[in-house]
Amino acid sequence: MSTPLLSLYHRLQRWPAGTWLFSRAVCFKAPYFASIAPRITRLEHGRCEGTLADRRRVRNHIGTVHAIAMCNLAELTAGLMVDASLPKGMRWIPKGMQVQYLAKARGTLQAVALPAQPIVAAERGYALPVTVSVRDHAGTEVFSAVIDMWMSPAK
Repeated sequence: MSTPLLSLYHRLQRWPAGTWLFSRAVCFKAPYFASIAPRITRLEHGRCEGTLADRRRVRNHIGTVHAIAMCNLAELTAGLMVDASLPKGMRWIPKGMQVQYLAKARGTLQAVALPAQPIVAAERGYALPVTVSVRDHAGTEVFSAVIDMWMSPAK
């Protein structure tokens, strides 16, 4: 089963600038995420990966990537992963996020969002924890998050 989001991702991957085009389309639909200029590098059922380039507009006063920029990247990748994995007749909304800042974040960062349990259709709503790990170019985990998604039947 493929969701409309996943179908769009696969269609755009055929083009040389497909990753860039998909990332721009996502930011057009959800403009707030454009503030960090993310790049979605992988999207499939149960997994989303994205990068955040270390540039001046995402830095804090000490010259590292700002904590909230990493929160934005985590929320974006988690939301795209859930949307790409969404069973027919279901909807989702983020309910909360717990984060840990593990090290100073410098350089291009890569986020990986994974569900903590299978995403399934249900007659009643349920909580779905999504784990997001953000690593720097050396592979050091600099940030982690658990984003609580509320999954429920579409009305």
